[in-house]
Amino acid sequence: MNLASSIDHTLLKATATSADIRQLCAEAREHRFYAVCVNPVFIPLCRAELAGSEVKVATVCGFPLGAVSSEQKAVEARLSAEAGADEVDMVIHVGAALENDWDAVQADVNAVRRAIPDRVLKVIIETCYLSDEQKRGATEAAVRGGADFVKTSTGFGTGGATVEDVKLMAEVIAGRAKIKAAGGVRTPADADAMIAAGATRLGTSGGVGLVSGTQNTQGY
Repeated sequence: MNLASSIDHTLLKATATSADIRQLCAEAREHRFYAVCVNPVFIPLCRAELAGSEVKVATVCGFPLGAVSSEQKAVEARLSAEAGADEVDMVIHVGAALENDWDAVQADVNAVRRAIPDRVLKVIIETCYLSDEQKRGATEAAVRGGADFVKTSTGFGTGGATVEDVKLMAEVIAGRAKIKAAGGVRTPADADAMIAAGATRLGTSGGVGLVSGTQNTQGY
């Protein structure tokens, strides 16, 4: 797999400025990353900056806690799609997952799926907070809810992607969806290991370093 084409070049910090987003888009164009991933307020700017390129615009929903109602997530996702987002990365109701309430997790995902039927939906299960059995339950619920991708992490929790978690998710998914590994992909070797474990997309703020063969020194 071409590493650059698997990267969602990401900037989700509260301190991101328009100038930062323009730089993100310029880097994505130059290195031909698959997508940029930004907060919803920057979707129109990214559409303008990436016009004429093949780089997709991804955004987030219910981010980073997942602790808003399904209806709120659905409206946020719909508005993001209307603003020009190609892909939406939503956060599950983590509390429901910790209570093993898989019907609630599935319904939450499905509400967003119905709101954006023609967009790619990635579902963040925030693995750092879950036991292995809960990771399995959350992954299954996300797939049943209509996820195109199940994603490991927001990058704002206590930990990011691990090879072990990607393998576990791949076992549960069994080809029914794809996997995005996010957070903690620091080196080209890390990226290769995540892909070998089953990830087809990588979320990172250090994509330039990764494709240049150096360590990601960024925070995500």
